[in-house]
Amino acid sequence: MPALPLDTAGRYVAAAYLVFMLILIIYVAIMASRLTRIQKDITVIDEMLKTRDEHAAKAPPLPTEASAQQ
Repeated sequence: MPALPLDTAGRYVAAAYLVFMLILIIYVAIMASRLTRIQKDITVIDEMLKTRDEHAAKAPPLPTEASAQQ
């Protein structure tokens, strides 16, 4: 004979597992959407840095103190 009768406790145990799995799926979905957003932000920042570096490479060098005194 089982410790808990399956006709009464079985429903509650199944419902508890179902709620737990639902919460876990929602948590994973939220984390996946955050990860996607962070990856997009990192891509945008990387493109901005590449553009900045390209412009800095094309710009004339800034005068130094030695060349300014001449």
